Amino acid sequence: MGSGIAHVFAASGYPVTMIDVSAESLERGMATIEKNMTRQVRKGTLDPASRDAALERITTSGALDLVGDADVVIEAATERADLKFGIFADIDRLAPPEAILASNTSSISITEIAARTSRPEQVIGMHFMNPVPVMQLVEVIRGLATSDATTRAVFDLAQKVGKTPVEVNDYPGFVSNRVLMPMINEAVYCLMEGVGSIEAIDQVMKLGVNHPMGPLALADLIGLDTCVSILQVLHTGLGDPKYRPCPLLRKYVAAGWLGRKAGRGFYEYSGDGARHTRETGDRKQETVTTTG
Repeated sequence: MGSGIAHVFAASGYPVTMIDVSAESLERGMATIEKNMTRQVRKGTLDPASRDAALERITTSGALDLVGDADVVIEAATERADLKFGIFADIDRLAPPEAILASNTSSISITEIAARTSRPEQVIGMHFMNPVPVMQLVEVIRGLATSDATTRAVFDLAQKVGKTPVEVNDYPGFVSNRVLMPMINEAVYCLMEGVGSIEAIDQVMKLGVNHPMGPLALADLIGLDTCVSILQVLHTGLGDPKYRPCPLLRKYVAAGWLGRKAGRGFYEYSGDGARHTRETGDRKQETVTTTG
């Protein structure tokens, strides 16, 4: 998600610094950006000169103190509340007083994140969809103290990078994941209870409900560990047992079957991104245009 966000801002003319504790992650992120921009060149949606200029606008670093030069900081770390709380305390200390601090969290309370800072009125959620260069939506989440000025600035920024911002309020899962995650969870229950095979469940939702991707393939794209984390936030925050993660979903995570990023989830994945079912070995290649 972080590399996708850097991609769209750099392609829109903004200088970007990607910061990560892992040099390997930064190298992988830059390789992904270059690969995706080159794909855009092949499709004719980006010219080679614009691609090269965009890549030159991106720098990488392992030093968080570089946020001291930022106008906007967008955090896209793993979906763990304790990790995000610590990051926001640090960037609040290091970023300029006027800087807006945004989180790409898909479920964690913006109000709670903002409370770890001295500028809660300048803290906001910018939940991009995956893959960021393709998907149009940005959920803009106001915390309890988020100011009108911060919200207007983020709306304007999202539109300048070609996205459609939609304002939602600060409740667990916001709108996208409060609706999406129970569907994915129920699909896993259908699998666990033998209602249908992996392929059957996904085919029903693709062909019968006109979803571009089945819920189990989508869970693999999002990451099964991320799905469990979001469901736990929903379960804890709303107190409703319908958000309890399916035991089979938990079992896959415990086995390390986390989806595409691990090479195995509900489907298995080869190095070129193709997927196939474990039952048949049939390979599938999808164009992903789904939320995440």
